[in-house]
Amino acid sequence: MGRPTREELAEALAEAGRMREQGEDPHHVAKCLLNHEYRLKLLEQLYDQVEHYIHSGQSSIEHSKLTRLLSKLESEERHPGLDSH
Repeated sequence: MGRPTREELAEALAEAGRMREQGEDPHHVAKCLLNHEYRLKLLEQLYDQVEHYIHSGQSSIEHSKLTRLLSKLESEERHPGLDSH
């Protein structure tokens, strides 16, 4: 399976958003795609924050940022199914 181009991903996310807004998501494919994109962005932020923390001498400020981001991810895990659409 090939990786989608930026244009393909943007088009797929736009269509998923349209499907959710119009209630045309009988198999929850659009919901899953949108959720995975949201979670991927959070995990990318986590990766960046961990990398920065490790390279910054593990400062207390960076530790605090990392802790907040982990809490946000944990909160997402504890409350599945909450949907703003």
